[in-house]
Amino acid sequence: MLPLKLKTETFKPSRRQFLIGAAAAGAGLSISFRVPGVRAAGATPTPNPFNAYVTISPDNTVTILSAHMDMGQGCYHGIATLVAEELEADRSQLVVVGAAGNPKLYGNIAWGGEAQGTGGSSAMFSSFDRYRKAGALARTMLVKAAAEQWGVPVSEIKVEKGVLSHGSGKQATFGELADAAAKQKVPADVALKPRQQWKLIGSEEFRRIDSREKSTGRQDYTIDVKLPGMLTAMVAHPPLFGATVKGFDAAPAKAVKGVVDVVQISRGVAVVAENTWAAMKGREALKVEWDDSAAEKRGSAELFAEYLKQADQPGEAIAASRGDVEGAMKRATKMIEATYQFPYLAHAALEPLDAVAYKNGDVLEIWGGHQMPDLYQAAAAEIAGLKPENVQLHVMKTGGGFGRRAVTDADVITEAVETAKAIDWKAPVKVLWTREDDMRGGRYRPLFVHKVKVGLDDDGNIVAWHHRQVGQSILIGTPFEAMLVKDGVDATSVEGVSDHRYAVENFRSEIANAKVDVPVLWWRSVGHTHTAYVMETMIDDIARQTGKDPVDLRRALLKDHPRHIATLNLAAEKAEWGKEMPQGVFRGVALHESFGTVVAEIADIRMQDKGAFKVERVVCAVDCGTAINPDQIRAQMEGGIGFGLGSVLHEELTLTKGQVDQTNYDSYLPLRIEEMPKVETYIVPSDAPPSGVGEPGVPPIGPAVANALAAATGKRVRILPFAKGLSA
Repeated sequence: MLPLKLKTETFKPSRRQFLIGAAAAGAGLSISFRVPGVRAAGATPTPNPFNAYVTISPDNTVTILSAHMDMGQGCYHGIATLVAEELEADRSQLVVVGAAGNPKLYGNIAWGGEAQGTGGSSAMFSSFDRYRKAGALARTMLVKAAAEQWGVPVSEIKVEKGVLSHGSGKQATFGELADAAAKQKVPADVALKPRQQWKLIGSEEFRRIDSREKSTGRQDYTIDVKLPGMLTAMVAHPPLFGATVKGFDAAPAKAVKGVVDVVQISRGVAVVAENTWAAMKGREALKVEWDDSAAEKRGSAELFAEYLKQADQPGEAIAASRGDVEGAMKRATKMIEATYQFPYLAHAALEPLDAVAYKNGDVLEIWGGHQMPDLYQAAAAEIAGLKPENVQLHVMKTGGGFGRRAVTDADVITEAVETAKAIDWKAPVKVLWTREDDMRGGRYRPLFVHKVKVGLDDDGNIVAWHHRQVGQSILIGTPFEAMLVKDGVDATSVEGVSDHRYAVENFRSEIANAKVDVPVLWWRSVGHTHTAYVMETMIDDIARQTGKDPVDLRRALLKDHPRHIATLNLAAEKAEWGKEMPQGVFRGVALHESFGTVVAEIADIRMQDKGAFKVERVVCAVDCGTAINPDQIRAQMEGGIGFGLGSVLHEELTLTKGQVDQTNYDSYLPLRIEEMPKVETYIVPSDAPPSGVGEPGVPPIGPAVANALAAATGKRVRILPFAKGLSA
């Protein structure tokens, strides 16, 4: 989701970098570390059960405080696996909760450790060593405590499934030894298990720890939060992006039974009520006059026309350049040129945005999907006039995110805090968005145009590649601009193009940053959602127009990248690439690297009447480094394929005179269940550190299907979604 590059070198902290210590006795054992590279301000505090990684309570519960937020991608389960592997805990003991508010403890290592956040498919890489270390340290201190109590050597104590035992018959649970373990001197170092001794990491047997709660409806989300006296608010947002409140008549809303207040906040007008229904009806009755003098009033058609015109001009910034593109183009004997159009896309997560704010004395508590907690904590503190450390964040699981809950302006958090402040903090306030609010609320995958020109020689070899993009920058104007925008190039716009792995000697990537007031945001796999489609369909075009096999051409162009070739070969082997297909069935291949992970996908489609088709089967091969939870990896590949397939087949968010046309799942069409193909996922064995799986399954599916369709019909879809491109 977030664009930050994964630092794929192995993280091997020293004790000086890593260790803080164990909590005082009486509340059990609490283990915590400092993130390497983060400067501690003043003396290092003794951790407690609320700022630690692992706590073991006298009741035998092992609570793991996750530095990363779980949005359904399964990072809580992955982190629990890491701790349990070294701790030798039993699955039934494990509880994982979200932690926030202390970047010294919870900073994302893949981002340099300076801030806490979940994104860029980085959770497992960021967690791999520190959470294993936490488990190993806790186990070591428990064993020492048992050895002292029983008067036996440490080496004679066995730990298995949450129980310590000795050959003499003595045994104790973690909980029974937790207080004694907390009194132990913190070891100078602990050894981690060698790979060959792993029992849980890489195992198919360690089942998801949250499946029962989710499948039985017992899992709580922000929408389920209930506090005594809590009020519910819904915000009337402007119908056009950039419009502001000119005036409003609160009387009709206040006349609705259950409405207790109507207040103006920075993003609109909030109707505060005793319950959700009253808030909804009150907002419907509210009369607001909007000032749209500075609003964005262009529609999708006008924007595409402007982008296409701009794509004919030199780009504003150079994202990558090597060789002599102009000179090589003059020597080319064949040209392939193509223009692609990608619409805005909504995240369309199942749980719309929501947040709860409650000021309890000098402490402001906020419940929500805190994907970037440091930023939200600071924003809330500024609104409330508090120090950030007086803002307590309750990190809730969410019903999907796909990037939408990582907003640089803390939108729904801001609304909840501003509304609670506007009513003088007299009650906790839950702000709820409806599906329509969420669909029309902005923060979309940007609209983009790509214009590509490839020169070939007489043998069909690529001699030059010129690639120009026009689209909105996600990062310009945000806190991330200084770090990730260089010389006018937003890394999220060009990733997957500027850093592609194909052997092209003469290559140039240009970008023009369109000026549009439609709020945009990272969307599951960010720039790779459109760059992979262009790169992989262009490679396919080159193969078909030069009579080369699409897999063989990729192998040749990736000769210096063994990971990519191995992943491609695994997919080709399992799909039986080259085998004669049944009548009416065609296939396409795509390969792409994102967030440190390489994914190859081969899609089989069956042609139907009147040009329709069904994606029947997808064979997916993935190299994500060390496979912590193979079943979870398969689940994320399957989910990413379904997510990406829906986006290319049907999904588009359009504007007419600046106003969003789609409002719900009836007009914005994610993949339907009957459209989901059979997916087979194969994992490339690897000893490398783990890389991401939450997003990398998305980018290859669109081009793989497009390439299959081109094999079937000869038609190349360059205007997305397919529903529009096939009729263009």
